[in-house]
Amino acid sequence: MVAEVKADAQAAVLERLEPLLSDQERDLVRRGRNRAGRGPRRGEASVYGRATGFETMVGWLFLQNPARLAELLDRLDETENDLS
Repeated sequence: MVAEVKADAQAAVLERLEPLLSDQERDLVRRGRNRAGRGPRRGEASVYGRATGFETMVGWLFLQNPARLAELLDRLDETENDLS
């Protein structure tokens, strides 16, 4: 159950960030999503795949371009405040 909630939350965050992503970042998400497999039995495979794609992008940015990761996370904070 906890894994499903986390995957749902990560997929939702990805959806909010997608308009801001570069082509390279979208490619990282796509590649991570395609490698995700089926996921947990109770969760939706598509949600799990999107969450895995998000994790792939975050991990790559953390290692290769932490400034860009910080920029995306800052923008995420801005969009969250706009929704409140």
